[in-house]
Amino acid sequence: MTGVLITGGTGKTGSALAELLRSGGVPVRVAGRHPAAGDPDAVRFHWDDPATHSAALRGVDRVYLVPPPLTVDPMPLVGPFLAEAERLGVRRVVLLGSAIELPGAPGALEMAARVRARPGWVVLRPSAFMQNFLSPHPMGERIRQHGEIRTAAGSGRVGWIDARDIAAVASALLSDPDGHPGDGSDHLLTGPKALGYADAAAIITARTGRPVRVLRSGTGEVAEQYRAAGLPAGFAASLAAVDAGLAAGRDDAVSTAVLDLTGHPPRTFAEFVQDHVTEWTTDGPATR
Repeated sequence: MTGVLITGGTGKTGSALAELLRSGGVPVRVAGRHPAAGDPDAVRFHWDDPATHSAALRGVDRVYLVPPPLTVDPMPLVGPFLAEAERLGVRRVVLLGSAIELPGAPGALEMAARVRARPGWVVLRPSAFMQNFLSPHPMGERIRQHGEIRTAAGSGRVGWIDARDIAAVASALLSDPDGHPGDGSDHLLTGPKALGYADAAAIITARTGRPVRVLRSGTGEVAEQYRAAGLPAGFAASLAAVDAGLAAGRDDAVSTAVLDLTGHPPRTFAEFVQDHVTEWTTDGPATR
C-alpha cells in the first residue's frame, strides 16, 4: 500500500494524527505493541524486535516516527529502523523530535541530524506538551492528587503546545506524498505564547476552581519525583535537568509554524484547559 505508517499510533500525537489522516482519506497503518483486535490498519511494532520493523514498513511510502520513550539514547534502535526505511524506499519520514534538548542525551541530536540529512524527510521540534499537565504524566498526576507543581525552572517560560496541534502539522506534511508547499527539513512548533509554571497554574486555577500552587524545588528533588513515578533513573535525571535550561531562558521561544503549515493558529493554554476542565478534579466537573 501507499500510505502512512504511524509509530506510537496510540499515543498523544499518533492517535490524533491517525484520526486526521483517515478523515482526509489517507491510508494509515497504526503501529503499536498491542495492536487493536479487529482493526485492519493496526500492526504489531516493538522497538526491541527488529523483525516487526520491516513488516510495518513494507508497502508504505511515508512514516510518522515517534522515538522509543524514556531513553537518552534512541539511536541503537532508531538507526537500523531508518536504514530499513531507506532500503524500502520510504519517501518521507516526519520525526517527532523536541525543541527542548535533554542534557546528556546526544543520541537525540544525532537522530534528528540523520533524518534532516535525507531529502524530503522532516524533523518536528515541538516545545513542551500541554498534555504534561494531565495524568498520567507525573506532573499532571501531582496536580490532580496534591494541587501542586514542583519545579526547578523558577520563572522560566515555555511555549507550551497542544499535542493536537503537533498532529495537525504532521498531517499537513504527510497527507501529500509529494510534499507540502511550505515544508522544510526542520520546524520549531510552539503554542501562541510562552508561559511560566506560575502562569499555567493560575490559568488552571481560574478555569477549574481547583487551586494549584507552584513549589520551587531543586533538580535533585524533581529527579526523585520522576523516579518515584517509575521513570528510569538516567532519564529522570536528564528530564529534571531540563528545568535548569528553562530557568536560564533557553526555551522561551514562540514560532508561527503551526499557523504557517496548517492555516490554523495553535490552541492557547486557556483553550486546552477548558477542553480538559474535569481532569484535574476527583469529584467530577469543576466550577469556573
